[in-house]
Amino acid sequence: MSKNYFIAFIFFIAIVAKNNAQSTKPIFKDGEAQIVEAFNTPEKWIRHDLFVETSFDTDGDGKLDRVHVDVTRPFQTDTEGLKLPIIYESSPYYAGVAPDVDGVFWDVKHELGAKAKARVHPEVTRLGERPIISNSQIKKWVPRGYIVVHSSSPGTGLSQGSPTVGGDNESLAPKAVIDWLCGRAKGYTEPYGNEEVKAFWSTGKVGMTGTSYNGTIPLAAATTGVKGLEVIIPVAPNTSYYHYYRSNGLVRSPGGYLGEDIDVLYDYIHSGGEEAFIPNTKGKVNDAKLPKAYKNKRAYSNAIIRDTEMKNGMDRATGDYNDFWAGRDYLNDMAPMKAALLMSHGFNDWNVMPEHSYRIYKKAKEMGLETAIYYHQYGHGGPPPVSMMNKWFTHYLHGIDNGIENEPNKSWIVREDDKMEAPTAYKDYPNPNAQDVTLHLTSGAPKAGGLSLNKIPKQGQETLVDNYSFSGEALARAEITSHRLLFVTPKLSKDIHISGLSQITIKLASNKPAANLSVWLVSLPWNDSRRAKTTDNIITRGWADPQNHKSLTESEPLKPGKFYNLTFNLQPDDQVIKAGQQIGLVIFSSDKEYTLHPKPGAELTVDLDETNLVLPVVGGIESLKKAME
Repeated sequence: MSKNYFIAFIFFIAIVAKNNAQSTKPIFKDGEAQIVEAFNTPEKWIRHDLFVETSFDTDGDGKLDRVHVDVTRPFQTDTEGLKLPIIYESSPYYAGVAPDVDGVFWDVKHELGAKAKARVHPEVTRLGERPIISNSQIKKWVPRGYIVVHSSSPGTGLSQGSPTVGGDNESLAPKAVIDWLCGRAKGYTEPYGNEEVKAFWSTGKVGMTGTSYNGTIPLAAATTGVKGLEVIIPVAPNTSYYHYYRSNGLVRSPGGYLGEDIDVLYDYIHSGGEEAFIPNTKGKVNDAKLPKAYKNKRAYSNAIIRDTEMKNGMDRATGDYNDFWAGRDYLNDMAPMKAALLMSHGFNDWNVMPEHSYRIYKKAKEMGLETAIYYHQYGHGGPPPVSMMNKWFTHYLHGIDNGIENEPNKSWIVREDDKMEAPTAYKDYPNPNAQDVTLHLTSGAPKAGGLSLNKIPKQGQETLVDNYSFSGEALARAEITSHRLLFVTPKLSKDIHISGLSQITIKLASNKPAANLSVWLVSLPWNDSRRAKTTDNIITRGWADPQNHKSLTESEPLKPGKFYNLTFNLQPDDQVIKAGQQIGLVIFSSDKEYTLHPKPGAELTVDLDETNLVLPVVGGIESLKKAME
């Protein structure tokens, strides 16, 4: 055997051995990653954790904060040298949350603008043991040829730093993890150790997903423009903490959490920072002078973030938009964003309301990013169908040409009677065939007035009396009441499809210097059967502070008896109102489930001639005219 032949033979054997060693690979069919039995071996999955060094120090110890990260990957990433893309989810909730104790929420029973009594600050007992932070996403994606990574957000679990509820560190923390996955940041085996961990199994392609706060963090990471984050699928994300806790200048709670505000959420998630230390007291942090010592890092964070930054910035007195809130609005940070975006939200999510996803989707389109939106008719949460998520991850992380970026339909909406996995495709949202139609008010209080396509002059003024003890539902259903104004269309003879943002322009006066303003759009008669769906009754809602009639950033006391003009959008919707129903506009003051509860008795007077409702109707005025004949 010649020397050259021998070398060639050895080279051939080496290639065969290498190919055999990397015989397990992802499999794709119809543009989706398939479950591979060799990956679907939970007992062999490699699970470990580490601490990734960030670019910030938010717990005051003079060291860069490290965030706790866990990894779940197929064993072939060790035995065969296989590299795979990553599905990444981050959360402040993994290590437990504060108990629901009396006094944790702000007391809402006080006059508008008045100071509420102090609330209780519960402590979180951290849960969980290393190395597992969470089991979410693992069973769904690891068998399909992905590595799943989790991290606890700053100041939660074993992650160092302070929770800031939308502050810059909550964007930079997942960025650091992605940088580590791409070989640009350092990871360590221990929170204070020096032994490094390398992500040798990573392809450097990362996708993020999650629901609610866990859905906010993918957007936060994407706004940094971090290289390697290819696609995000946020589900019901909170994209602006102002829009979560305020509405058009009004202090307004998220549905189901009356009295919650940003500092309440801070306490709820603050499960980290238990170790003792003495901080460096030189200089200032957030312009606040520091005491000489704190019992532990949690106390430091409470003093700097909750009791200084949040206390000074949140402004529960006026509800105005300010620099504090602007710094926690991801719409303001989107310029560097490059990741593809699939939004997901429920039109009847009254916790994180549907405007949160729409405003980001709209901006992403304007920026030319690859984007689509999935909406359903249910409440909080609800990811897109697995098949849809699979195609997006498959295309952007595995590089499979499945045509997802050339899909002509950018909007997927689950119709009222359909299942979550069977959305209807539309060219866009709002429906391109929707046109604004203006409806005018006719008098009728204390019963119901009308909604007319024609403006009928000299309808005069009508007055309602505020009383928070009546719920919005009770007011919508009441035949006669002085506590709301109700205006209804004729009974519809045909189905009407609404798609987009309804808008109200209202001219009103108050007999007090401050008042809540609540607006509901409902479908009547009210369906109170056990099988009734939310869409059978609620179309959409909106709230506003008349004191902010000029600007969101500056409110002014109302002059009793003086009329003011307000125009604001209701929450986005896409709904078919069935023939036989009436569309009802309910105008009232304090909303029992959402607003502050001032003493009953304030009077709001509405000028009907200068008030109107704009509906985005598919087919425009002709469709609505035919249905109202």
